[in-house]
Amino acid sequence: MTQMVYIENGRTVTDSLQVAHSFGKKHNRVMQDIRELACSPEFREHNFVRSSYQTAQRKSAPKYIITQDGFAMLAMGYTGSTAMRFKEMYIAEFNRMAGKLNGNPANLQAILQATQNLLSSQTVIIDRMNEVENKVDSQITLNSGQQRALQQAVNKKVCSIEPVSEERRDLFRQIHKEIKDRWQVPSYKDVLRQDLQEVLDYIKAWVPVRRIEV
Repeated sequence: MTQMVYIENGRTVTDSLQVAHSFGKKHNRVMQDIRELACSPEFREHNFVRSSYQTAQRKSAPKYIITQDGFAMLAMGYTGSTAMRFKEMYIAEFNRMAGKLNGNPANLQAILQATQNLLSSQTVIIDRMNEVENKVDSQITLNSGQQRALQQAVNKKVCSIEPVSEERRDLFRQIHKEIKDRWQVPSYKDVLRQDLQEVLDYIKAWVPVRRIEV
């Protein structure tokens, strides 16, 4: 395996093969991670350059040449102690190569500080993303797919109890009323996303209250 960071066309770069090898990922997974980055087209064009390499079978396969800024963007999504160790190694190697390229200690220090600031901010970004996701789950109602899943669970339960379709109306009315009363919602469609699994478990265990005919 070649070195982690190298100089190409006057820039310090790495590539998707090196990243895959260092972080213990499949190369096609790293390629997909790059394609799924929510960065601007301009950033992608300048920091992730399509290239190719020759496989062991002497076939041409695609890879990305990745700049220092591109690596910082990509590595932001790689978490864990092992990933952090490799990020530190890349930071050191990028800056060593930048210093070799520029021969300027002041420029080297500035690059080092900027890269470290960017990567150290990833923990804050991830925490904020988790906070937003938790807030969404606690406030947002079911999407259309989740509504269908809930309704299908109700249908399956009622049909398993009453084989005659004409006799199911009261059961549907009863189970929907219990869901609305128990979760304090005007309709099953207004169940909160975070409560979906609890509602599905309730439906699965539901037993109707049968009216006694006099």
